[in-house]
Amino acid sequence: MNETLKRSISGAIYILLLIASILYSTESFFLLFGVFLVIAIAEFCNLAQVNKTLPLIVGILLYSTVTLISHYNTITTTTINELFDTNIEITVNIQQLNIILLAITLVVSVKCILFLFYDNIQKISTSSKYLYLFGYIILPFIFITKISFGIKDYNPKIIIGLFLIIWTNDTFAYIVGKSIGKHKLFERISPKKTIEGFLGGILFAILSGYLISKFYIRPNPEFSSQSILIWVSIAAIVGIFGTIGDLVESKFKRIAGVKDSGNIMPGHGGVLDRLDSVIFVAPIIFLFYQILNYVS
Repeated sequence: MNETLKRSISGAIYILLLIASILYSTESFFLLFGVFLVIAIAEFCNLAQVNKTLPLIVGILLYSTVTLISHYNTITTTTINELFDTNIEITVNIQQLNIILLAITLVVSVKCILFLFYDNIQKISTSSKYLYLFGYIILPFIFITKISFGIKDYNPKIIIGLFLIIWTNDTFAYIVGKSIGKHKLFERISPKKTIEGFLGGILFAILSGYLISKFYIRPNPEFSSQSILIWVSIAAIVGIFGTIGDLVESKFKRIAGVKDSGNIMPGHGGVLDRLDSVIFVAPIIFLFYQILNYVS
């Protein structure tokens, strides 16, 4: 089969599956990203050359527990005996849990950014591998599900809007970089990325954020200027941190000596190759939501 056709078909299947699961129900959205998480953990374990068993168990249990508790409870009391046939009762404060998980994720994100500038590192320590697995792979998937709720209930438009901005940023960063790009952005990690493409991607992402806010999120005459500001800010976050996420994954692949994180999507690589931007951006956007909620 022609490579371009193969790439187009696998890309179309990915987009249709993604949008259908997001729109169908909260549960289908959780399930799909749970599957994505399992594949992403396996791919990262292959890149980092660590055993998959423990990370997969921890990832599945943590994702399932935190996601379900967060979805079905605000400040909740849950009984362990319902799950494990015991009489021990645990009180879970979701807000405190969110803060703890977010703090861990942001610390690891900073470590990932610093990791980009370590030129002489060609081997990652075992402790760092597991830290990256936890804070760079597992926890961001939890925050992807959390940001789909905004500050209230599940809203599929939020997560679809986010992906539209990411796709716009990636597409126009490539187009602008290919057309007028002359100055390399981070040549030793990603030789094809340019400063012009990076800036072009951000500008078109901001434009898409404005259009999404006006015609998709709130398509009515009483359009809120606050909504514009929120989505333009999200687009700027995506443009900057989405690119960093792409570079971080490229660094891991460069150390591993591979072109793609996997081959589950013909012509596109693995799940990490498709979601590298959103997993790095999700915790930042969740933090942005918390700041908005606090201010309001």
